[in-house]
Amino acid sequence: MKYLLKNLKKYRKESILAPLFKMLEALFDLFVPLVVQDIINVGIRDHNTVYILQRCGLMVGLAVVELVCSITAQYFSARAAVGCATGLRHHLFSHIQTLNFSEMDRIGSSTLITRMTSDINQVQNGLNMFLRLFLRSPFIVFGAMIMAFTIHPRIAFVFAVVIPVLFVIIFIIMKWTSPLYKKVQTKLDGVLGITRENLSGVRVIRAFNKEESETDHFHESNEQLNKAQLHVGRISGLMNPLTYTAVNLGIIAILYMSGKEVNNGSLMYGGVIALINYASQILVELIKFANTVVLLSRASASLNRLETVMDTKPSMIFPDRQATASISEEAVRFNHVSLRYQGAGEESLTDISFCAMRGQTIGVIGGTGSGKTSLVSLISRFYDATDGQVKLLGKPITDWTKEELRSYVGVVMQRAQLFTGTIRSNLQWGKPDATDKQLEKALETAQALDFVRKKPLGLDEPVEQGGRNFSGGQRQRLTIARALVKEPKILILDDSASALDFATDAALRKALRKLPDDITVFIVSQRTSSLQHADRILVLEDGCLVGCGSHDDLLNECQVYREIYESQFQ
Repeated sequence: MKYLLKNLKKYRKESILAPLFKMLEALFDLFVPLVVQDIINVGIRDHNTVYILQRCGLMVGLAVVELVCSITAQYFSARAAVGCATGLRHHLFSHIQTLNFSEMDRIGSSTLITRMTSDINQVQNGLNMFLRLFLRSPFIVFGAMIMAFTIHPRIAFVFAVVIPVLFVIIFIIMKWTSPLYKKVQTKLDGVLGITRENLSGVRVIRAFNKEESETDHFHESNEQLNKAQLHVGRISGLMNPLTYTAVNLGIIAILYMSGKEVNNGSLMYGGVIALINYASQILVELIKFANTVVLLSRASASLNRLETVMDTKPSMIFPDRQATASISEEAVRFNHVSLRYQGAGEESLTDISFCAMRGQTIGVIGGTGSGKTSLVSLISRFYDATDGQVKLLGKPITDWTKEELRSYVGVVMQRAQLFTGTIRSNLQWGKPDATDKQLEKALETAQALDFVRKKPLGLDEPVEQGGRNFSGGQRQRLTIARALVKEPKILILDDSASALDFATDAALRKALRKLPDDITVFIVSQRTSSLQHADRILVLEDGCLVGCGSHDDLLNECQVYREIYESQFQ
């Protein structure tokens, strides 16, 4: 709730004016039955046409004033709700950007998308209805009861009995449905996750002819969501018939008691109509209130889910200021480093120690799941080591500010990811003021200049979402160029040339050797041919460093490396 109130403070004026105008509308609405009572008791009884027309004109005036108040209230409530939802969305997105890979892995991307879209929309709708009806409906209900006491106190006691019964019904159903709406949103996360997975992996699904099984899987998950929604819908659906029953029983009691009072002469026909009108107003408002309660239950469940994410604090803390120290000739040093991912049963890296000097090219090789990506992720501090210490340019990596660390380390991920825009806008991510000459130099090193020049618009060629208008090899070369543009001191290529042919890969390695002498390059690859010219090669197996040396030394001394080499060249 604190995040909602924090964003709602910016719309304090709208949040006050919206209910205020709704209360004014309700106040004028309460006078209508009294006008009808006067028309019946005076105008119709005395056959006074002028009086009837005057009272009808008064009713029209009240209706116009109510309409103006209603439109004004809805404008302010919509403004406050939409503005608050926008603030929540910005706050949530900004907070997600601060989360580390560990928190992102634990929460999951599909549930974050649901909370960014569906949950915030639920909160927006709930807030809008709250500002419009949550105060108006109780005001009408209790106001109608008070006005009924002014007409006939004894009959008005029916209202005093019916109204608490109605609120008990609403409270019980709200208490019952609130946790169920949380389950519905959780199941919606599952449906979204399956949809996202199938859309991103549609080619693999069709290649293995798994369309039918995936459709069944989606149908099963969607059916669970459907059942959960129907279950909570049936419970929420009890609200209207139960409130209708209570109010109609109250109307029957009013008619029964009014009949006796009319016969006694203590109540006139107009009073009976006014009492029935007040009972009808209570019925209508409680139906609105019940629907508002349902929306608020859903909004409350969604708000709790949002707060769960926003209360998640990043476990990785960066210092505000860079620690003063001389930059060492050592580019990267691992001192007995181990890494265990959050929730994992075993360590991904165990007791890793090595030193990479500035200007060296370091190769990292090993079987699938040996910990290659985990190792280079510690250099860029995507994760923190659970044991040991990682040093960058002679200083503990935890002493570097985020800005300086990201400027010194350039990373090219396993999966080449481009963003909607142009080639130029993607390359300038690391250096927004980079000139065309600098961009072309990076493209030339990444072996991408030729195909970029062949594009009709060159550097201004559009890039579609995810770079789907480029081939896999083109995407990889563009991401390498993007990292080179920022001119990092440490360049990490995490299996980023897997889609390149051998000739292009060889040309890329040759170009990387011409980089300035102070740049340290880490190359993660499955190909020994891509690493054999590296100054040092780290060989990993099951998270342990089983070999470290040059290509020739490892062939003679490291059985794991020799097996990898022979599997590729014999």
